[in-house]
Amino acid sequence: MRFQGLQKLDWYIIRKFLVTFFVSIAFLSLIIVIFDISEKIEDFVRKEAPIREIVFDYYVNFVPYFVNQYSPMFVFLTVIFFTSKMTQDSEVVAMLSSGISYHRLMVPYLVSATIIAMLSLTLSLWILPHANATRVQFEQKYNPWRKVKMGHDMHYKLEDDHFVYIESFSAYNNTAYNFTLEDLSTGRLTSKLTAESAQYDTVTGVWKLRNWFIRDYDEGMGDHIRSGRQLDTVISLTRDDFFRNRYTIQELNKKELDELIATQKMRGDATVNMSLIEKNNRYSLPFSALILTIIGVALCTKKKRGGMGWNLAAGTALGFSYILFMQFSEMFVITDTLPASIAIWLPNYLYTIIAIVLYIKAPK
Repeated sequence: MRFQGLQKLDWYIIRKFLVTFFVSIAFLSLIIVIFDISEKIEDFVRKEAPIREIVFDYYVNFVPYFVNQYSPMFVFLTVIFFTSKMTQDSEVVAMLSSGISYHRLMVPYLVSATIIAMLSLTLSLWILPHANATRVQFEQKYNPWRKVKMGHDMHYKLEDDHFVYIESFSAYNNTAYNFTLEDLSTGRLTSKLTAESAQYDTVTGVWKLRNWFIRDYDEGMGDHIRSGRQLDTVISLTRDDFFRNRYTIQELNKKELDELIATQKMRGDATVNMSLIEKNNRYSLPFSALILTIIGVALCTKKKRGGMGWNLAAGTALGFSYILFMQFSEMFVITDTLPASIAIWLPNYLYTIIAIVLYIKAPK
């Protein structure tokens, strides 16, 4: 049958889909906020967090983050709930009996899922990074579990073939201890700068070295040593580079995240895996809305003896298994078992196969 655009029946399903989705999100978000307040209220009171900051800096930015993170499960449960009800009320049977094919019935579902996926993608790439920056700053200020910790034994490669080693870095005074900078720009070690400490000036971007000495190597066996009490130098390394974690990476927009990944790959920075996980999650999560919608429709368009209860139970189990698998797949990246472009998309690959099988069987 030739597709002639969205009909009244399509808009009926789209309205049911989107209204149920957003109402369920609002309801569950309210419950999550209540539980989160009960868990953090002691920290807020002890740290004397202002009500305005709690509401506008934290929860106004926390709710979109939570909604987007678990939107695949919200989509899935939404499809399970209202499609099961339509099936039990014989609405689906009436639609199919009127000559609408099963494939045509899927159109309004896919349109709705696409709308949600595009909203999620927009949130992930452009809106949430700004919101996350405010939320993370609040958590670091009032939540003890988000405090910045001191780094140890860090190695970095800079873009001009200079290598930095730092034994430890303190966030308290922005100081690196036992600082070493090696110059291999000519293909061999030409100089080695060591300092007892190097303090980073956040205003000028200058590293202030104390008790330093430089050993210059010539092409033969000779070397020359220079030393002093204080030396200012500029390198392509900042304080923020020492404290990239799962939460600070969430603050970066698409362009900033791509630039960070390129820099981390050049430096051989092990934390690049966290950046790659974040980047791939931003794309895989929206795409999953389409897959889970097809699975939900395929599960619920046939009447079952258990009615809506069986559908909701099966849907909840599949939804949570997807979220669990999504979290577990990150371990493949962290342990360097699989590249992020494969590991983070594994849940989508697997559930696409499940969706295809269920979709083929459903009309029968």
